[in-house]
Amino acid sequence: MSDSKTESRELIFSILKYNPRDFDSKPGFVEYKLMETAGMTLFIALNQIRSTLDADLSFDFVCRAGICGSCGMIINGKPLLACRTLTSSYPDGKIQIMPMPAFELIKDLSVNTGKWMNDMSKRVESWIHSNEEKDIRTIEERVDPDQADKTFELDRCIECGLCITSCSTALMRHDFVGAAGLNRVARFHADPHDTRTDEDYYELVGDDDGIFGCMSLMACEDNCPKHLPLQEKISYLRRKLVSVK
Repeated sequence: MSDSKTESRELIFSILKYNPRDFDSKPGFVEYKLMETAGMTLFIALNQIRSTLDADLSFDFVCRAGICGSCGMIINGKPLLACRTLTSSYPDGKIQIMPMPAFELIKDLSVNTGKWMNDMSKRVESWIHSNEEKDIRTIEERVDPDQADKTFELDRCIECGLCITSCSTALMRHDFVGAAGLNRVARFHADPHDTRTDEDYYELVGDDDGIFGCMSLMACEDNCPKHLPLQEKISYLRRKLVSVK
């Protein structure tokens, strides 16, 4: 049975609107009022606002299932996925929404995480490196299931950007690869198909913009929607690379 109190409650949204490509646009908060329904998420609420109150409102979404990572935003000061955030989590019904910092602002709540992730991917050379030439006609080498699981675990990253936008170092240093980049390094470090050595990885991330820039404040892991062991892997990589002479 639906909760009638939940259905009748009025929500007040304060959303930052700004179009950096429009010279006349000035950043500012716009208030919207919406009636809450049972099971309402921020994804549903934003779509209703755009459909009924402001067709100009910009934000990103694809899957609405916490898989694509497109709907990351700052909700009452905390980086979250809109599709996995219930409006019922806010007892006073007041919800402030802002775009994620650290990424290029496209418009309103929409940011270009794709450009950041692409640059990071190139920076850490996010592809298999092998000393052997592979013949596509040969059968692939068997990988131990436990070893494969270690790789697949880190591949669960959806590149939503929440770990980056919650990272103090990433906000201060534009070139910092962040937890997403270091997780990618750990993924290939664990992959038996990749023949790179610790020295090779040191050349990629053995500096203050890489593994030694992390201040271990835990914000990345605290805000990861997939609960990846980010700090564990960052600590592991730091121990491995600090020993490189």
